[in-house]
Amino acid sequence: MPNIASVLKEEITRLARKEIRGDIADLRKALATQRADIAELKRKNRELEQTVRRLQKASGTAPPAASAGPEPEASGLRFSAKGLATHRKRLGLSVADVGLLVGASDQSVYLWEAGTVRPRAKHLPAIAALRTLGKREAAARLAAIKPAR
Repeated sequence: MPNIASVLKEEITRLARKEIRGDIADLRKALATQRADIAELKRKNRELEQTVRRLQKASGTAPPAASAGPEPEASGLRFSAKGLATHRKRLGLSVADVGLLVGASDQSVYLWEAGTVRPRAKHLPAIAALRTLGKREAAARLAAIKPAR
């Protein structure tokens, strides 16, 4: 003879599954509709991009640069805060001297080295060029810049 508790538990489980099945069916329908809408929007977006490219090609203007974030990186140049600080110390330069060589303020260089902010794309080539300098060349360039000021 079955226990009343097990019969009650089985009945509750059966009813719960039935309710969940109905809810899931509604969610599946909504999901299918949303996926179809997304696919349609992607199609329209692709068509519009093709139209824009075709019109720009016909008018002879260059397409606007798409921005991936606040500021795109300049031609694959990388930046490391720790690397900048290490190289500056290796060259025996002060933060202000690096700022003069790179074309930025000493406060900016300090914040770059601290990792608080990243340099703008226009400064990345100058920072990359700084990495190729030796002590003597850095001192010579700094001497050439300082009298001009």
